[in-house]
Amino acid sequence: MFTFVFWILLIWFIINVIWMWFVLNKQGYQKTFAWINVCAIIIGFWVYYGVSHNPGALADWFICLNWVNVVLACIQFYFGYRKLNSND
Repeated sequence: MFTFVFWILLIWFIINVIWMWFVLNKQGYQKTFAWINVCAIIIGFWVYYGVSHNPGALADWFICLNWVNVVLACIQFYFGYRKLNSND
């Protein structure tokens, strides 16, 4: 389960980052991605700390991926909830 969830979260992260940059000015999409990312973060930390796994390279990458997802969610929340200028 640990390895499976890692690969699912990694694929989601890659798709999320790529798609996010194409819709930077669409706040609805950014909010949606941010909240989905929050769910992915909760699942990621739950699996990391709740499922037994061997300490090693994959575990290190897994926790790194979780924290990078936290940063990405913060960026998405910024783009999703920022106030846009109506003069643009």
